[in-house]
Amino acid sequence: MAKFGIIGAGAWGTALTAILNRAGHHCVLWAHEREVIDGIAGNGRNPLFLSDIDLSGVTATGDLAVATDADAVLLVTPAQFLRSLCRQLQPHWRSDLPAVICAKGIETASFATMSEVVAAELPAAPLAVLSGPTFAIEVAKGLPTAITLACRDRALGLALVEKIGTQNFRPYLTDDVAGTEMGGAVKNVLAIACGVVEGLGFGDNGRAALITRGLAEMMRLAVAKGARAETCMGLSGLGDLILTASSQQSRNYSLGFALGEGKSLDEILASRRSVTEGVATAASVTGLAAALQVEMPICEAVAGLLYRGCGIEETIHDLLARPFRGELGSSAGHHPAQP
Repeated sequence: MAKFGIIGAGAWGTALTAILNRAGHHCVLWAHEREVIDGIAGNGRNPLFLSDIDLSGVTATGDLAVATDADAVLLVTPAQFLRSLCRQLQPHWRSDLPAVICAKGIETASFATMSEVVAAELPAAPLAVLSGPTFAIEVAKGLPTAITLACRDRALGLALVEKIGTQNFRPYLTDDVAGTEMGGAVKNVLAIACGVVEGLGFGDNGRAALITRGLAEMMRLAVAKGARAETCMGLSGLGDLILTASSQQSRNYSLGFALGEGKSLDEILASRRSVTEGVATAASVTGLAAALQVEMPICEAVAGLLYRGCGIEETIHDLLARPFRGELGSSAGHHPAQP
């Protein structure tokens, strides 16, 4: 048995706590909301997120010192709040305590990845990233799930796979942290684009085209960040993109769908309790892409819709008016020797 601290009691934090708890580990779940702490302590349920999932035996706390008294800590907080959380954790963090980053995104203020944020604020912490095609409710119910665990320290990665993995929750190990993080961030923006296309009634052909061309954008940004292109073809890239860009269960896809139907962004966000990560990430992904001189027209189009007041018809027209190109990125009449 291992002792895990889980920082963040939203849907994903609750789901991860549930699978670790069922695997027989001692789980300490940190929550900001007093209602959540009392609910778990009183009847083994999170009253705000995944309230049907049994958390009997889980310790709920609002004390970060209690949550970090563990063998490893899962950081399951919205991406844009991760830095401030890490600063609160600094007084409590042991130098040998692994941090498993479960947030997907790029920081808007700095264009830093989540591992870069944690490395800056908790420099002694051994790092891993957990990312892949996961709907929280399905994980919490114990449905079969495969996910990427990225860690540059192979021994730590193997130990985490052994502790976190179960028959139905299967981590696949990689050392490509940058590629894993790029997939998890960019797919949320692309899912918004796919939702818009579906909300407009453009059909399955249009969504398939966006997924495929969006994957090319993801790969370009990942390589520019020093990642391996093939990582984007795995669970944390293509796998997560297919899941997130194809289902109303996805907060990002459903937000895009509502935009395509004519609802305003403010109206959509006002009706939600959970954070829709792709909204902030659209700005940070395109900012990072500009800094690295990477072309990402689909992500730019989403940022235009969300932040620059661009109309949907104008945005779609501009995307469809782009010059024809070879599939590997050249002009249509040129066939490069290298992909």
